[in-house]
Amino acid sequence: MSTFDDFAKRIVDLRLINDPWFDGAPRFAQAPAILTPADERALLDAGEDLAAVFDEAVALLIDDDDQRRAFLSLTPTQELMLQASGGLWHGVARADVFVTEDGLQVTELNSDTPTGEPEAIVLGRLGAEDAPSLRDATATLPSRLAGLWRRLHDGVVDNAAGQPKVAAIIYPTEFTEDLSLVRLYRQILEESGWRVVLGSPFNIALDDDGFIDLFGERPTLILRHYKSDWFSERESVWLGEKMADAAPLTGPLQALLTAQSNGRCVVVNPFGAIAAQNKRVMAFCWERIHRFSVSAQQAIQRLIPYTARLETMHEMQLRADKNRWVIKSNYGAEGDEVIIGRRTDESTWEETITKARPGAFIVQRYFQPKADEHGIVQNHGVFVVGGEACGIYTRRDSGFTDASALSVPTMVRDEA
Repeated sequence: MSTFDDFAKRIVDLRLINDPWFDGAPRFAQAPAILTPADERALLDAGEDLAAVFDEAVALLIDDDDQRRAFLSLTPTQELMLQASGGLWHGVARADVFVTEDGLQVTELNSDTPTGEPEAIVLGRLGAEDAPSLRDATATLPSRLAGLWRRLHDGVVDNAAGQPKVAAIIYPTEFTEDLSLVRLYRQILEESGWRVVLGSPFNIALDDDGFIDLFGERPTLILRHYKSDWFSERESVWLGEKMADAAPLTGPLQALLTAQSNGRCVVVNPFGAIAAQNKRVMAFCWERIHRFSVSAQQAIQRLIPYTARLETMHEMQLRADKNRWVIKSNYGAEGDEVIIGRRTDESTWEETITKARPGAFIVQRYFQPKADEHGIVQNHGVFVVGGEACGIYTRRDSGFTDASALSVPTMVRDEA
């Protein structure tokens, strides 16, 4: 048995992840990313500072109809989600942070349905077994998640209803790639005393007493791992293309919003994430930086690469300096609808500029992450739970993080 086969078996034995390979190649590596306490603190601070910036941005945008339309271009259903949330958007987020010669830079804050938690937790546990002298950088994440869910639930749900502790995990059941996250969330919930029911939005109804009905259960804690923009109208980001199943999920969304407004359940992450997840928030941060607090302005300039709405950039500048820019869609997933100028040929770059739907893209200044002697870059995914950073998920790649990146343990070498 090879070294990786043995490591893969240890991963599977923890009963959260059962797919250590991707397209026949390993998607994990045993050699850890080792941080100093100062490295760890800098990464955690970056995640917290970015979440604070986004919190200010959402608060500014929810109170300014003109700016919200100009920057976010929300559909009617997305507007309903944001307004019904009262501006609440945060529960769990993951900031993707890179080390550069000029300091830390962040590519995005995944604040809607962040992933990577099971990989980070499993790898951290195995890393601690392999090197007891090192500290697992993500050891506290499960307990922090449990605490967040409990606090949000108890702060919203009317406990006088006397309901049993039933939680629901709502996810796209037709997909398999996030089943490890569903297993992790279920494990944490059950260890915290919750009975757990699984389902998709299409299984949700509202019963006669105003509770969510999911397969005959009445969950009062709803963990939403179904993208907020999938609840809304769906429109292609490319001109001339149409989406199948473009209609919003009106029934399930109305049931969830009604039950929550009546204190019958709490949805995490809140539907206000429809605003924070929109990458055009980063353009708002730069184009309207004067509207932020001094500390937020400093964080924007320090952490977020210069970002603008694509439609505000001169096309000749984008064509002439394509190696300096990255084009991203508003809700595109990591590695999807992200066009890096220096990695793209001229015809693809030209087609991107021509076909991009106005109001759906940003352009962001390219930065060069630090690489090792083999050209490998580390992407540090900093988990932020309730505004506080508490774990790091590290992936290694050749400079573009996608499904083929290698996930590794993130460990800290504490001072003696």
